[in-house]
Amino acid sequence: MVKQAASPEVSEQQPIKLPRTSESDKLKRIRHTASHVMAMAVQKLFPKAQVTIGPWTETGFYYDFDVPEPFTDKDLKAIKKEMIKIIKKKLPLIREEVSAEEAKKRITELQEPYKLEILEGLEPPITLYHLGDQWWDLCAGPHVETTGDLNPKAFDIESVAGAYWRGDETKAQLQRIYGTAWETPEQLAEYKRRKEEALKRDHRRLGKELGLFIFSDPVGPGLPLWTPKGTIIRSTLEDFLKQEQLKRGYLPVVTPHIGRVDLFKISGHWQNYKEDMFPMMAETEEAKTSEMGFVLKPMNCPFHIQIYKSELRSYRDLPMRLAEFGTVYRYEQSGELGGLTRVRGFTVDDSHLFVTPDQLDDEFLNVVDLILSVFRSLQLKNFKARLSFRDPNSDKYIGSNEAWNKAENAIRRAVQTLEMDYFEAEGEAAFYGPKLDFIFQDALEREWQLGTVQVDYNLPERFELEYVGEEGNRHRPVMIHRAPFGSLERLIGILIEEYAGDFPLWLAPTQVRLLPVSDVQLDYVKDVANKMLSLGIRAEADTSGERLGKMIRNGEKQKIPVMAIVGAKEVEANALSIRTRASGELGTMAVDEVIEKLNDAITNHSNF
Repeated sequence: MVKQAASPEVSEQQPIKLPRTSESDKLKRIRHTASHVMAMAVQKLFPKAQVTIGPWTETGFYYDFDVPEPFTDKDLKAIKKEMIKIIKKKLPLIREEVSAEEAKKRITELQEPYKLEILEGLEPPITLYHLGDQWWDLCAGPHVETTGDLNPKAFDIESVAGAYWRGDETKAQLQRIYGTAWETPEQLAEYKRRKEEALKRDHRRLGKELGLFIFSDPVGPGLPLWTPKGTIIRSTLEDFLKQEQLKRGYLPVVTPHIGRVDLFKISGHWQNYKEDMFPMMAETEEAKTSEMGFVLKPMNCPFHIQIYKSELRSYRDLPMRLAEFGTVYRYEQSGELGGLTRVRGFTVDDSHLFVTPDQLDDEFLNVVDLILSVFRSLQLKNFKARLSFRDPNSDKYIGSNEAWNKAENAIRRAVQTLEMDYFEAEGEAAFYGPKLDFIFQDALEREWQLGTVQVDYNLPERFELEYVGEEGNRHRPVMIHRAPFGSLERLIGILIEEYAGDFPLWLAPTQVRLLPVSDVQLDYVKDVANKMLSLGIRAEADTSGERLGKMIRNGEKQKIPVMAIVGAKEVEANALSIRTRASGELGTMAVDEVIEKLNDAITNHSNF
């Protein structure tokens, strides 16, 4: 007997990690330097180009230019080629410290007005970085030692887009060139692979293909219109959370979309958030001048506070948990809008809990438990907790140091009690209180903020909220702001991309499609579909008259979770031949058995 040679062991290839710039000092230096190399290349090829700013991003870098004509794809290729030449010259990165007067003199000689404006906002020392003796810019660093430290096979020029100077629509329109740079060619290749996969999962494309939502120019940017299918997903998510909240003692409320400016002056939104709010509506110029008018609400909390304050509460009434799917409006800049993830009108699964100080810890833990339960039902597993605290050196926050310390300590106690993986982020707090934010990492390792919980001692103080204690004295309640979904629009956009449009059975707009082999089975198919509909299963009969193969392909394209094929044998046996996206062919089952299994799977948020 001849022995077969043993096959060599095949080691599993480790996935390529793509660190963010903020996680890697080396990448920060590479990308910061790459942006300078790009700016030098642009000004060499296009002498009339004026440079503005060129920071790193989490996956690369960009630079904004003022140029007479927009850049073309041909220009981008030429810029990349010129960058490779600069890299190969191994120019040293030289730091120079100068006075503001000297910097102003040099910039004036270069005739760079944007640099002059940047210089005005800088505190000494003023530092310049030179690429050899050939190019320089205002910069604080850090950088690599020489351009030769950049790998010419590990960077790319990605795209060009319009951008306003300082993000202000009233200022100059600039050309922003985006690039990416990595330590190795393998990292660049993996980044491109993920980017291609992200395009396949893009919720804007899939939303259109699956008929979930649209944007309309006559309506305006950042204002999505939900089709029947998309509305079913929204309604299903709302109904799910409403039922979970009712089980946990939440009380539903409804509040208007507009309110007096004075309400938001008390809350502090008008003073601290005015730029993100839609302009005030006033009946007369005098009223407008006196700021006596109405605004579209950017937040729901001042309205819920008014409901709490409408009568004197007792300690026996607390905790009071008011919940609303409230639509709010933010005047986002047009350049910052992005599909469903950044819109101007969106619905928040908002709730405000009014609690005694003694109830705060338990109620906070209960809120976190609800959020984790929601994530499990949505099959979202890869997330971490961010403790978003204030920056003690900033003056944008309202309230006393004592109130902030108490609120931050309450959040820290909660995550430590739950033994959660968390990190603290200074400067990420809301202006009125610290937050526990849930940062979800999707299938492509992109991060999104979903659920949030906030502890607030400040708004109860500003609105003079009270409750009567056991001894008859008046006390201040503490507020907890919470939103497990965050924005429904953003959540659905994220879910479309996470699922690649393939929604789990309980969320799918159409859960079952019945396919007749011929028109002879059409009446039977319609009857079964109607029976399913009457029992709360979202079923439809395919009445297209197409051949079976085409009907199956159409169902696959529309990502229908369950398809039931019906021929003469199925009609005779009062059965369905089941085909699912999750488990493939399941064979023939009696109609009642199929309905029972469907109901169980939908109720338990599982696959058929």
